[in-house]
Amino acid sequence: MHIPETSFGHTNLRLPRLGLGLAALGRPGYINLGHGEDLEADYDVAAMERRTHEMLDLAFDKGVRYFDAARSYGKAEDFLLSWLKEHPEKASEVTVGSKWGYTYTAGWKVEAEKHEVKEHSRPVLEQQWALSKRLQPYLKLYQIHSATFSSGVLKNTEALSRLAALKAEGVAIGLSLSGADQKEVLKAAMEVEVDGRRLFDAVQATFNILDPSAGQQLAAAADSGMGVIIKEALANGRLTGRHTDPAFTPKMLVLKRMADQHGVGIDAIALAYVLSFPWAHLVLSGAARAEHLLSNLRAGDTPLSESQMEELNRLAMPVEVYWEERSGLAWN
Repeated sequence: MHIPETSFGHTNLRLPRLGLGLAALGRPGYINLGHGEDLEADYDVAAMERRTHEMLDLAFDKGVRYFDAARSYGKAEDFLLSWLKEHPEKASEVTVGSKWGYTYTAGWKVEAEKHEVKEHSRPVLEQQWALSKRLQPYLKLYQIHSATFSSGVLKNTEALSRLAALKAEGVAIGLSLSGADQKEVLKAAMEVEVDGRRLFDAVQATFNILDPSAGQQLAAAADSGMGVIIKEALANGRLTGRHTDPAFTPKMLVLKRMADQHGVGIDAIALAYVLSFPWAHLVLSGAARAEHLLSNLRAGDTPLSESQMEELNRLAMPVEVYWEERSGLAWN
C-alpha cells in the first residue's frame, strides 16, 4: 500500500493523502450503514477504547499520519489522547485535527432523542477549545464543525476573532461543511477576514461519486492556498456493498464491475475516484474495522483511467436527493 504525501495548502504541514476519521469509533451510535455490526454491539467504554487504539495502531503502521476528531464524536478525543500518551514514539509523527460547534448529547446510547446539538457561539468555542487543546502539540488544525449560513458563524465576530487568536498561536483554522449548499458556504468562508487577513487555512467537505457538486469550489479553495480534506468519500456506506437498496442496483453493478477489474473493493474505487483530483489534499477513511481500513487504503494503489472516471462521473445524483437520503440514514 502506497500513501503519497502532499503539501497541505499554504500551511506548513505535509501529510499523506489518506487519513483516518474517528466519527464511527468514538461513540456507540452513528449513521454509517452497518455501524452496529462494525462495533459488534459491544459498547463498553473500555472495549471501544481498545478498538480505537487497535485501529490507530493499524493505520499508523500502514502509513496514515493524520487523525480527525471532533468534540461531538463521543469519546473520540479521549481515546486519541490516551493512544498518543501511550505511544510517544508514534505521536511525534502524527498530525491531529479536531472540530468544535456540536455537543455530544446521546449519553453513550445508540438510540437517543438527540445525538448532538449544534451551537456556533463564542462560549461554546471557549468551552470546547479548553477540552480539545489537551491534544496539543499534535493538534495542528481546529475546525468549525459543519459551518452553515443558518448558524451565523461566518458573521459571528466574537467567535471569528477568537479563532484568529488561536491561529496567531500557531493552530491552523478550518471549517467543515455539510449539506446541499456546501459550495456556497465555502465561497463565503473564503472571503472571511479578521484584521485584514484571511481566516481559514483549510476546509473539510463532502465530495464523492454520488455528490461531486462542491468540486469546482473546492478546487478554487485549493488554488487559493487552502488545504482541502474530503470526508464521506464512501457516502456513509452507500458506496460499499452494504448498500442494498434495489434502486441503487444499476450503479452498484458499475462499481462492482470496476472493482473486479482492479481486484479491489467498491470502497477502494470510491476513494480512488476522490484521490484522482489533485486538489483533494487529504481523504479520510471512516473505517471502524481493520479489514475495512485495509480495503480503503488500497485506493492509493488503484489508478483510474480517464474512461473509468467518466463512467463514474455519470453516477452522480441530484444534490438535493443525495442530502435528503443522507438525512434519512438511521443512527445504528
